[in-house]
Amino acid sequence: MNMNVAVTTAAEGFPRRAFTVDDISRMMDAGVISEDVKFELIEGEIVMMASKGIAHVRIKSALTVAVARALPGDLTLGVEATLRLTDNTMLEPDLAVFPKTLFKKSVSGFAQLDPGEALLVVEVAVSSLAYDKGLKARLYARHQVREFWVIDANARTTWVHTGPSGDGWSSIAEHGPQDVLTTGALPGFSMRLAEID
Repeated sequence: MNMNVAVTTAAEGFPRRAFTVDDISRMMDAGVISEDVKFELIEGEIVMMASKGIAHVRIKSALTVAVARALPGDLTLGVEATLRLTDNTMLEPDLAVFPKTLFKKSVSGFAQLDPGEALLVVEVAVSSLAYDKGLKARLYARHQVREFWVIDANARTTWVHTGPSGDGWSSIAEHGPQDVLTTGALPGFSMRLAEID
């Protein structure tokens, strides 16, 4: 094995080449990976994303409208925007709120998200709930995302993560569908998931 190539270990224990964001960018430029393929790069590993069902789409659409209405002029809303966290990790959250200036510092065709820049990241889950509440929550905490929501699209339950510290969060609060969701990132934002039709 060439020791100059980064590797990761697959579930079955065999070494596998670890990819970088730059590798992914080159593969997309060469047509090896199509732009319409849904995946994320997690610590060098390409992870395919599942198709979105109607419950997921309904929640994400309502959140997109509500967040967009509450955005101040210096912030923007990324909807399934590919965010480069590190050289070997890029995620595509359902929604992300961050400064508009973030798009100006792209070096690889993906938005470069530096630690602490994301004010709010939202993942809407159906089949990926454990993945979003586990590995993704750790990655977002490590990257100092200020507030991270995981929404169960079927139950309309939201876990609001605040206070990122290392790989964890100082607070994880569970909110039911009748609870009013608010965020410090968007003072004019409030909604109840139960009211989405």
